Amino acid sequence: LSLEGLTRHASTHAAGVVVTPKPLTEYLPLYVDPKSKGQVTQFDMGYVEKIGLVKFDFLGLKTLTVINNAIRLIRDGRDPDFDLDLIANDDEASYELLSRGETTGVFQLESSGMKEYLIKLKPTCFEDLIAMVALYRPGPLGSGMVDSFIKRKHGVESFTYDFPQLEPLLKDTYGVIVYQEQVMQIAQVLGNYTLGGADLLRRAMGKKKADEMAKQKKLFLEGAKANKLDTKKAETVFDLMEKFAEYGFNKSHSAAYAYIAYQTAYLKAHYPVEFMTALLTEDMENTDKVIKNINEIRNMEIAILPPDINASSCDFTVHTKDIRFGLGAVKGVGGGAVEAIVEAREDGPFESIHNFCERVDLRRVNKRVVEALIKCGTFDSLGHKRAQFIAALEEAMEYGQKVQREKESGQESLFGSEEIVTQSGHAYGQLPDVEEWPENVLLTNEKEAIGFYITGHPLARHSDAIKRFSTCDTAGLIERTDKEEVSVCGIVTGIKLLNTRKGDRMAFVTLEDLSGFVEMVVFPETYTQNAELLSSEEPLLVKGTLDVGEDACKILVNEVLALKDVQKNKTKLVRFRLTSPGLDDRQLRDLKEVMARYRGECEALIHLVVPNRSETVITLPDTLRLQASDEMMDDVEKLFGYNVVTFE
Repeated sequence: LSLEGLTRHASTHAAGVVVTPKPLTEYLPLYVDPKSKGQVTQFDMGYVEKIGLVKFDFLGLKTLTVINNAIRLIRDGRDPDFDLDLIANDDEASYELLSRGETTGVFQLESSGMKEYLIKLKPTCFEDLIAMVALYRPGPLGSGMVDSFIKRKHGVESFTYDFPQLEPLLKDTYGVIVYQEQVMQIAQVLGNYTLGGADLLRRAMGKKKADEMAKQKKLFLEGAKANKLDTKKAETVFDLMEKFAEYGFNKSHSAAYAYIAYQTAYLKAHYPVEFMTALLTEDMENTDKVIKNINEIRNMEIAILPPDINASSCDFTVHTKDIRFGLGAVKGVGGGAVEAIVEAREDGPFESIHNFCERVDLRRVNKRVVEALIKCGTFDSLGHKRAQFIAALEEAMEYGQKVQREKESGQESLFGSEEIVTQSGHAYGQLPDVEEWPENVLLTNEKEAIGFYITGHPLARHSDAIKRFSTCDTAGLIERTDKEEVSVCGIVTGIKLLNTRKGDRMAFVTLEDLSGFVEMVVFPETYTQNAELLSSEEPLLVKGTLDVGEDACKILVNEVLALKDVQKNKTKLVRFRLTSPGLDDRQLRDLKEVMARYRGECEALIHLVVPNRSETVITLPDTLRLQASDEMMDDVEKLFGYNVVTFE
């Protein structure tokens, strides 16, 4: 009892600013927040209002920075005179983009649920956007208001107005009371309220106080009677207002958000490369968001160019119709290192790893930084393999440090750099002749350097199987229903083991797919059965129950299967897509030999494609029935390249 009612903690409003005509200390006590070291009021929001002070909420939106950077890129590139304030609010391409649900990166409209409603609504005017921003909340969604709004827009559901005075107030929202301002206007027009009185009615409806509502209802009906309106109809309207007031949203707030949403949709529709470049730069330090944005960019058929030592800046940049990866997004490469690289590059492009180490300030660009740059492909344009650059790095840095020491002491080498021979016997700029890393090592090193895969993905070749066997990707899980059964394909990128109170081993596992990551909880019995699979690097199909939280979700795992086993057991048909010209007898004989090594139960078809002419489908005999396996796919792709084999 002695603890009851005591203040539990002192929290600070993220955006609230109190404004006073004289110093704050003349009105209320202050407190220094130990985290931010800033001054905050000791009175909470309610008491600040009661003593007559004004509080403003200043909300900072990163989207405004994205818009600003996109405009800068547009003006620096293809449209120097571009002015976002002059765009039309009825742009057809923007509304088509919204109607297709292609709203990843569009402010307030990028969740999968919102995309679904936009596709159904097919917005055609700015008022539709204001309404969707206001309606996409748990209350209106649960009450059926959103579905009713959409049906009325498309003429599927009819509606009438109880009084003709309501039509100008509710016409834009198809007879649905969406906004708090509409409640106030109805009270003013039908019930003779002042706008101040209407605001008190709005507040009363929001707080659901029965005694206050009885008073307001009486006032409203008296006003309606004075206007010679039907009392029963007026009562119906009041009850309707009261019902919708629970869900009513502030239109001025919704309009401001819809305006920014429309601007971002316009930029994405007309300047997709510049807009997505600005979006990537803003989210550079958030790996999950970068992955999501890169997947969207690839869907838009915009190329993501890997980082390049002679072309990349710190931020992501526009290269004609493509986007170049920024050096600042490489892990462990700080701003100082990027500055040093860009400064050295002002004297001309780097010609080799030795030339790079000679010219760049190695006090700011250490060996770990250069290794990270090599691993994610930053030096690929210099014409050598990544394994060669790593093999040569030690000597190149030693040479670079020696040259820089000599320059600082005023010494000059007697011989030009072309005459230099390293301790291993290689000439300046020459690299050891070593084999390139296998593909899985290349991709693993890329991921280590930038947090995700850029030139490829271990799961990319399995995309058809993933679509077949999974019910959702990780990016879409947050929009699913709590306790829903889901199947997700991915690879394990992190595992944390712990013991239960009974001493049994369980695990928290991070699963990655082509769209992002999800945390999985693997309880003791399931972990014991699947420990070996979970510690492997192969693609998995995971089945479990979704646990949806406020900001994230987890999968409570029921079953873990190797994707190759699922594919092998459930595949009935193998297709080979071969393109002519370029196809010769030797390749076909080699293909037949591969088929002979992987006999199984699956029917096989060969699609022979002649570009711009025809496609012939050949059904192979039962003697060439095949086993659907990754090993067979690997062997076929060694002969013909990627995307030759598909399993169905």
